[in-house]
Amino acid sequence: MSSFSWQARVYWEDTDAGGIVYYANYLRFLERARTEWLRARGISQRELSLDPGVVFSVVALQAQYRRPARLDDLLCISCEPRQQGGATIMFAQHVYRAGEEAQVLLSASVRVACLDAHTLKPRRLPPVIVRSLT
Repeated sequence: MSSFSWQARVYWEDTDAGGIVYYANYLRFLERARTEWLRARGISQRELSLDPGVVFSVVALQAQYRRPARLDDLLCISCEPRQQGGATIMFAQHVYRAGEEAQVLLSASVRVACLDAHTLKPRRLPPVIVRSLT
């Protein structure tokens, strides 16, 4: 699977009093990139929740903060998924400062589980997701 990238701008609401992205807000950028990865493949999370009745939940996360992002930076967030078992996907993700100096700001490994939308118990990945991983 090739890497997917999505861009986001750092807004005032993403930063602390010093104009630096607050550490927990990187998780929002990572989440949005995973959602946009699905959307780029024509997959709606809302539709998945209705039919076949699945949702996704982060079950593990490891992040390494390397450099700070700042107010008004244009970020590039990459997303490289790999199936890990019948019900989980492991995403290798990176946040870069876009532009000539494409510096890695954050590297993360995010494990996401597929869950039944009603019971929240693990459920096998639907075929449409498995096809998107190959």
